[in-house]
Amino acid sequence: MTREVLRFALRGLAANKLRSGLTTLGILIGVGAVIMLVAVGNGSSQQVQKNIERLGTNTLTVMPSTAGGRGGAGGLARLFGGGGAGGRSQQTGPRAQAKSLTVEDARSLADAANVPSVKSVSPVVTSSSVNATYEGTAHAIQQFVGTYPAYFEASNDPVARGTYFTDDDVLNGRKVAVIGNTVAEDLFGTVDPLGRQITVSGVNFTVVGVLKTKGSSGFQDADDVAIAPLPAVQQSLTGYGALNQIVVQAKSPKVVDTAQAEVTDVLNQRHDISGSNTADFQILNQASLQSAISSSSRTFTVLLGAVAAISLLVGGIGITNIMLVTVTERTREIGIRKAIGAPKSAILGQFLVEATVLSLLGGLLGVAAGVVGSQFTVLGVRPVIVPSSIALALGVSVAIGLFFGSYPANRAAKLRPIEALRHE
Repeated sequence: MTREVLRFALRGLAANKLRSGLTTLGILIGVGAVIMLVAVGNGSSQQVQKNIERLGTNTLTVMPSTAGGRGGAGGLARLFGGGGAGGRSQQTGPRAQAKSLTVEDARSLADAANVPSVKSVSPVVTSSSVNATYEGTAHAIQQFVGTYPAYFEASNDPVARGTYFTDDDVLNGRKVAVIGNTVAEDLFGTVDPLGRQITVSGVNFTVVGVLKTKGSSGFQDADDVAIAPLPAVQQSLTGYGALNQIVVQAKSPKVVDTAQAEVTDVLNQRHDISGSNTADFQILNQASLQSAISSSSRTFTVLLGAVAAISLLVGGIGITNIMLVTVTERTREIGIRKAIGAPKSAILGQFLVEATVLSLLGGLLGVAAGVVGSQFTVLGVRPVIVPSSIALALGVSVAIGLFFGSYPANRAAKLRPIEALRHE
């Protein structure tokens, strides 16, 4: 009986190939969209997580409350002059305006007596789109960073060739730089950049190292960067004004919250923040940010999947519509089969099988389309397939065939033979 039902169902589908193909296409698009969009959401989430992890989960970034940016960490106490920390700024009395972050602030945070949970501190200045040249070749460096040597460890910026600049380079304000791979390729091509000089705003910087490739992050090229000693960048590019960031590295991920509290207390004291005064700085906790981003990314991925699932619903409605038309067209056939003894279950099973075959075929083709589509980069995001989304999308497509095909199938099974035979 089962084989007979399947044979009748397949013959019915084959009789209307174009109609069956269009119905299958609706399910294919729905399943493919679910897999593809969930993969894009998952890939975007992983990309953001990797960007955060580059700074480490034990890193705190202190920024002015009205500005933000990417920072790093590091700095030894002797680079700050080894002076006592925790001193107050020169301004006394009620805070008239927001204060900038300064090297003196960084010096206070480098004192282990005030912040025992902190491993290293680094003041950071940045300059964007800095024009650099080498023997007639020009390149606009996306980000030129001035900082201290420990920045490389805290920001997870290992050197692939050459070496970092040293504490002595910082103390003496030497014009040396470590460049990203994009800068090296655009300025030097196949020439080894180590030991060669690039000209930045009329000042020569000697390349001492090339960073390990990080890759692009959407529209941001993480390799289009140059890092040099803080005094050299201040003298050549930014001036000796406010810092863009102070990046603090805690001794371990376990004491990040403690380190944040200690940093907050010291800066509150230095910036005369108390009572109802609003802090003129903000502290970005990488661990907390990572947790928040993970939660938001999961919500975003689920939302994308839900939007794509609407097309599956539309495909299911298409199955109902097509099967109703099929039942109407084959009313006389149904009447003849029932008149010669076909049971109600055979008629019901035939149309249910037809609907299920359409949805299953569309689901399998949709899985293939989704997997293939996920191999391409979408708006700078590399999709990452979630295996459970494949199983879920395929299972839902089959369930849709059974659900939306049940009404037309039941309607066909309930037809009275005499009325079906009279149908024109």
